[in-house]
Amino acid sequence: MQYTNDQLVTQAREVAGRAYAPYSRFQVGAVLVGKDGRIFAGCNVENISFGLTICAERNAVFAAVAAGCRELAKIVIAADTEVPASPCGACRQVLAEFNPDLELVLSNFRGSRETFRLSELLPRPCAGILDRS
Repeated sequence: MQYTNDQLVTQAREVAGRAYAPYSRFQVGAVLVGKDGRIFAGCNVENISFGLTICAERNAVFAAVAAGCRELAKIVIAADTEVPASPCGACRQVLAEFNPDLELVLSNFRGSRETFRLSELLPRPCAGILDRS
């Protein structure tokens, strides 16, 4: 089944409401669409040891991989922010592992929406320590 961006934003907002964010009170939801059309949801899960917190985007990726989906087409992210929130650097790198040109639909609870390609936000995801050419 194909979902519209409006439907995916609604789902991302719903899953944001299930986030475990007692410390920051910053609830984020993500809905990831596999190239096969399957949908995977994730929300942020905080921990008092903040470095152990898992972002919504990575939670959705981990759910997709656990279900056998490694070809990702789009991620829709929702947060209660003034402007749509962008994925953190760690999430960008994890998303790039599966599709460096992934479509990102960023939204807030006020109805604002922005669309990017991951390659615009993380231009050289594979360059660095392992790039020895």
